[in-house]
Amino acid sequence: MSDPVDALPDAVITTLREARHVAILTGAGISAESGIPTFREALTGLWSTYHAEDLATPEAFARQPAVVWEWYASRRDAIRAAQPNPGHRALAALAHHVPTCTLVTQNIDGLHQRAGSRDVIELHGNILRSRCSREGTVVDDPEPSVGRPPPCPRCGAPLRPDVVWFGEVLPLAALAAAECAAKTCDVLLSVGTSNIVYPAAALPWIAAARGATVIVVNTTAEGQERGPTIHCVLGPAGTMLPALVARAWPDAA
Repeated sequence: MSDPVDALPDAVITTLREARHVAILTGAGISAESGIPTFREALTGLWSTYHAEDLATPEAFARQPAVVWEWYASRRDAIRAAQPNPGHRALAALAHHVPTCTLVTQNIDGLHQRAGSRDVIELHGNILRSRCSREGTVVDDPEPSVGRPPPCPRCGAPLRPDVVWFGEVLPLAALAAAECAAKTCDVLLSVGTSNIVYPAAALPWIAAARGATVIVVNTTAEGQERGPTIHCVLGPAGTMLPALVARAWPDAA
């Protein structure tokens, strides 16, 4: 079987190499390679009797703030122990080869930033931050609190994780910036996402409709759209992305 990156047409690699603006959309697949389970995969052990609506909605937080805070604290600890993988590092390296690189992520773990990516657009927030449940003020590192969420240092209201819960809208500024990138990029890389959860799922196809080349890097092509400018690279991001960057910029390897 041929290597999926080697199988990409030379014209696609040339387009990537010569692109003035590369947009990147990442999903849970790239973080899974760092050992971070998806939300539902993490509902094990003490949390196996809970459902998403018990832990990840505004109503759940209003009803059981201590339980919700403890759940997110356990996930935060696991994410802090994880490390960026070669896929994260390859995307950070790619940004040095193009005039403009816009990285949009659906992940909440901050691994892109730890790998060296800058100005990451976080569509679903970041679990390593907290914000005031009343005012929305962001607090990067709240004081430890046992048994209940810590209070906001400004107004005393309980802090909540700075993530988008079920039933909440995506941050409007982040979504607008992501859509702008999809409309103006020459190439869009869709990495580790099934592209079935909207509105983020629309970004690659917005780019394709505007004439951009779309390269999908995922372990399966199921759910992905087809088209003359859409190319699928089937395989793990940690293997495929370093190979893609090395093929596009061999002199930098």
